[in-house]
Amino acid sequence: MNSDNFRMPARRLAAVATAAALTAAPLLLSVRPAHATGDHGRASAAVLRTGLDVSLLHHTADVPLTLSLNEVQAPGDADRTALSARLDGVNGGRPFSVLRADVASASATATEERAEGMVRLTDARLHVPGLPLLSLIEVGTVTARATCAAGAEPEVEANVLGAVTVLGKRTTLTAGGPTEVRVPGVGEVRLDLAERRTTSSTAAATALRLKVSVNPLRLNVAEVTGTVTLAEASCETPAGEEEPTPSEPTESAEAPESAASEPEQSSEAPAPRVAPQGTQSNLAETGGSSTTPYIAGGALALLLLGGGAVTVARRRRG
Repeated sequence: MNSDNFRMPARRLAAVATAAALTAAPLLLSVRPAHATGDHGRASAAVLRTGLDVSLLHHTADVPLTLSLNEVQAPGDADRTALSARLDGVNGGRPFSVLRADVASASATATEERAEGMVRLTDARLHVPGLPLLSLIEVGTVTARATCAAGAEPEVEANVLGAVTVLGKRTTLTAGGPTEVRVPGVGEVRLDLAERRTTSSTAAATALRLKVSVNPLRLNVAEVTGTVTLAEASCETPAGEEEPTPSEPTESAEAPESAASEPEQSSEAPAPRVAPQGTQSNLAETGGSSTTPYIAGGALALLLLGGGAVTVARRRRG
């Protein structure tokens, strides 16, 4: 009689406790360890970049000429060999050639270990508005490379090889400082050779930069001023992969095993008991998986049930 009256509330208590454990389990599962991912490096490259202002005859208008050829960001590559442009009031509104080359390639790559930008320009001829027959510059080979590898110092290279002709004049470039070329009745060009810049994590290389000021007085163009950059590359070292945050569910998996042994210490409790061997087997199979919170919650509920049953039994016998 006493046994029947005792077991019915115990079963109801077990059902309520189990339901509460299942309700709380999603809250435990929602707390997950954060895992950081590695950051790829960055790289860019461009064969040509112009920033010129074109003044029309009698300075009736100023028209910007902002262009780029084969400008890429990692990952990317391009190998166009010609660039033309069209400006209102220049060359009768028809397109005019800005750059032609036998080879004009740019590439940029970036991974978790390495980032690199590369440019190669061969047999290039650059023109500005108002000078359709005379090249601003002709150059044999121009290269630039910037490499940033994880765990190593960034590296840069920039070279101008072969003959260089500026406004029709054969020119010898020097690395010690800028080279200036003046042509009466046409204009002047200042050339800066092979700029290289590095920090602990970045690198940038420019093979050739021109500061232009010409006054062709042809094709309705009075003056062209600004800058032209040939072969530009840059990179940024990859950040690398961070260590993952350790997972913590394994500590809570041991609690039900040690706590579940307490009901066995009292031989007077007629309530259902948690079988330690069965619980230990389940924990060994699941480890720290997503089912661990459910097992821990169920074991805790049954533990509370056993403790309550012992207390009630002792009171009734007393």
